[in-house]
Amino acid sequence: MTADSAILQTRLPFLPWMDPRSTRLPGIQPLTDDSWIARDEAFAGQMARRDTLISDIPDRVHALLPEAGPAACELYDMVLARLARDPGYRFSADSAAITRPDGVTIRPDSRQPLLTLGRLVQEDLCILETGEDSHRLTGALLCFPAGWTLSQKIGRSLLRIHEPVEPYDERLARGVQRLFDAIRPEQPLWRMNYLTYDDPELHQPRPESQPRPRPQEHRYIRCEKQALIRLPVTRAVVFAIHTWLVRADTVTADEHAALLAAVH
Repeated sequence: MTADSAILQTRLPFLPWMDPRSTRLPGIQPLTDDSWIARDEAFAGQMARRDTLISDIPDRVHALLPEAGPAACELYDMVLARLARDPGYRFSADSAAITRPDGVTIRPDSRQPLLTLGRLVQEDLCILETGEDSHRLTGALLCFPAGWTLSQKIGRSLLRIHEPVEPYDERLARGVQRLFDAIRPEQPLWRMNYLTYDDPELHQPRPESQPRPRPQEHRYIRCEKQALIRLPVTRAVVFAIHTWLVRADTVTADEHAALLAAVH
């Protein structure tokens, strides 16, 4: 993707590398509102890119293990109820059609819950369920991966999902697992990460064996707001990812220098 066709937001809502609450791993904070589903100024561009990815390469951006069906359906109902309260979405009288804020009409299909949601909201949605000794990734709609491949992660535990992320060792994994076990439906959590890129493409899959290319010019800043929500019925944990991508010159020189020091 070229700079002229880049899908960008105008600014970041939060600078995670500047806040001590988010710089210490895992950087988890309480989420005090329902902003795990959100719209921003990049909605139309991101949704058009998602439409293309879901249409052209559905097997690369979607996976759903059989045991995750009930959780996916619960998530589907929850998100549609949330969108019904958003005046930007228009539901037909029989709810057989939903018109997004960008004017595109989607026909929801409860038999394809994650694929439907992927065309309605900006967030990527991952489902994690309790396994023998850890939560496992059992379903996902992942259009905008930042350096990982869904086919390599589906069915894996939290520790295996994070291979080969260097800071994510067994000690950190145990702490994250305790955190997952403690999530309550009434108290979602969130964190925000940060990376720099020279390529503004949002769809950035990469196999585990391939190191991430080191940016040379650090032209773009990419941040993901990652929310953790416990579904009240199935008790699965939803990992919702909202991606921001901005030009590096949208932050001050001091903020950019701090970012480069942090990513290095």
